[in-house]
Amino acid sequence: MAIQAASEARAVAAVARSTVVRLQRVARTYRSGAVDVAALKGISLEIPSDRFSVVIGASGSGKTTLLNIIGAIDSPSAGTVEVCGQDLAQMGDDSISDFRARNIGFIFQTFSLVPVLSAYENVEYPLLLVGMPAAERRTRTLSMLEAVGLSAHAHRRPNELSGGQRQRVAIARALVKGPQLVLADEPTANLDSATGASIIELMRRVQEQSRTTFIFATHDAQLMSHADEVFAIRDGQLIEHRSGK
Repeated sequence: MAIQAASEARAVAAVARSTVVRLQRVARTYRSGAVDVAALKGISLEIPSDRFSVVIGASGSGKTTLLNIIGAIDSPSAGTVEVCGQDLAQMGDDSISDFRARNIGFIFQTFSLVPVLSAYENVEYPLLLVGMPAAERRTRTLSMLEAVGLSAHAHRRPNELSGGQRQRVAIARALVKGPQLVLADEPTANLDSATGASIIELMRRVQEQSRTTFIFATHDAQLMSHADEVFAIRDGQLIEHRSGK
């Protein structure tokens, strides 16, 4: 099964690693017209491996900025960011892109699937980016679609799928390359409560089987109730950390 294979593929790199994300005094300031806006203000935190972690906070609190910095999409104005054992500040743009492609999966509120590609092709796409051979791509893609319950819909395009099915495709795409870390920004926000609950159960099951670390930004109380770690942010500052393990 793809999940088991991905876990085995990460085993050597994950040996002796207990912390997947480490932030030290991370700040991020944006320029808006003539005004500096502080999105993050000196956040320090550590997220252990094999965790289902949740970042909570009101809109504008800095949740998405924090995820973007952890995912190497954005850079901090100050502080240190270590992800999967790598100090991101020591890496050039090409190295960052390659690191992100191989080690981090993303799940978005709006699904962000390529509309002209089938479910199979959307899931396969990250494997094309890292140059995986065709036979292995096919095996991994089909196994991942089976894992999220979409084998029968492999050749359907996103507009032929329900919201829940599209999010399942997005989850399969995020996991197919066997990342050490998956970042999810409000992954249940566009789903009804019943579909959202089934997606949360799927992500939790996948996380437990693959031992991948998940980090969510969310307002969803259902998602919070499944969390191993909860980080509460307000006005760009970490105000609370609760651990469930």
